[in-house]
Amino acid sequence: MRLSNLLLTGREGQLGLAFCEHWAHQGLDKKFNLVAVDRRELDITNPVEVEKLLTQFRPSIILNTAAYTRVDDAESNEDSAYAVNSRAVGYLASWCESYSCHLIHVSTDFVFDGLASSPYSVDADPNPLGVYGLSKREGELEVLSRPELRGTVIRTSWLYSERGQNFVRTILRLMSEGNEIKVVDDQIGSPTSVHSLCSFINTLILDDGDPGLYHFTDGGEISWYDFAVMVREEGIDIGLLPESSSVNPVKTKDYFTAARRPSYSVLSIESAAPYSQGCAPDWRKELRKVLIRIHQRNKFLEAQRDEK
Repeated sequence: MRLSNLLLTGREGQLGLAFCEHWAHQGLDKKFNLVAVDRRELDITNPVEVEKLLTQFRPSIILNTAAYTRVDDAESNEDSAYAVNSRAVGYLASWCESYSCHLIHVSTDFVFDGLASSPYSVDADPNPLGVYGLSKREGELEVLSRPELRGTVIRTSWLYSERGQNFVRTILRLMSEGNEIKVVDDQIGSPTSVHSLCSFINTLILDDGDPGLYHFTDGGEISWYDFAVMVREEGIDIGLLPESSSVNPVKTKDYFTAARRPSYSVLSIESAAPYSQGCAPDWRKELRKVLIRIHQRNKFLEAQRDEK
């Protein structure tokens, strides 16, 4: 039986790497051939390249994990942010609409302004605060505003893993270097491991889930400071961090960043329930799993260095 192609963009990002890692473990390899590309192989901001490569591979599903995610840099690199987060999504969506291809696009909690006091539902009105959120919202509309497109948008938040640039790895590095760390305690959201997000995406694909808008996180309603404290506690417990490491709270008004952040961006994950076994993952357990992965990876790299 000839398998359909599933095209993954953003192969070298933390979500793309995790998706490739989990590919053969949940049955997707029995239904699809995986064509994973990074920007060297496909510049999604170039409509000519998009048309050429997609027509060559004729995927039945495109999972777009490519994104401009440098929130502060986006304020001074507006065109670059919109090129990747908005216009490129439009090029993918246009092709998918023409060739009956299912487009799955990953978005963010930063499409909201943070003025809510309870989790944002998929029906809540977006109101981004900065260029990053604005460009991601425009990317969402490129998918959701096309009636002939089989399009899915998955909003997630505070994504992290054992690879790439993310909050968890940054906190671990700073703590291991003995730096005094200050983390804001008045921005509230929900951490999400790339591994649990991959599991949700895989189930959505395997179950031929309905197109539309979904929210997925690992649950929880915590501040960045709370998250950093938990990284410290779990890191010490598994031997990843010294007990001397510390973290201190600070208010947003005392911690300058180029871009404004939503003060509350918790997403209601009720929409994801049909494809996440009806319950939310435990964010603490998911964090510990990733920290163990980091610890094991560090020990492996140390062993390799010792052999040289």
